[in-house]
Amino acid sequence: MAKHIELGIKGEIIAVNYLKEKGFQILERNYRFKRGEVDIIAQKEDRLRVVEVKTRQSHYMAGPEITVTKKKQKAILKVANAYIDFNNFDGETQFDIVSIILNEKMVEIEHLEDAFYPLL
Repeated sequence: MAKHIELGIKGEIIAVNYLKEKGFQILERNYRFKRGEVDIIAQKEDRLRVVEVKTRQSHYMAGPEITVTKKKQKAILKVANAYIDFNNFDGETQFDIVSIILNEKMVEIEHLEDAFYPLL
């Protein structure tokens, strides 16, 4: 398996554990609709959280809010809407990013709540 894929999988596991510790209920991981995918769908209280996980080995690359482009936001929104429709969810939805720096020296987690408001 490619190193960047392994890193992404490890990052998602860390993000799931972090969210659980913060009181989130994990509803789905790697939820797919057509060709799109959402990393994590969770719920805390009455709010659905659609979470994009970005894992890097260092701060050298662009920050997570930069890497989740408008195009990526639209793709996430389509998958989120499919999930909402399929599950008849009738509540607020929020889009978060969990940024993880993961290397042999450190694990750093940053949770950007309400990170973006996708528009079609």
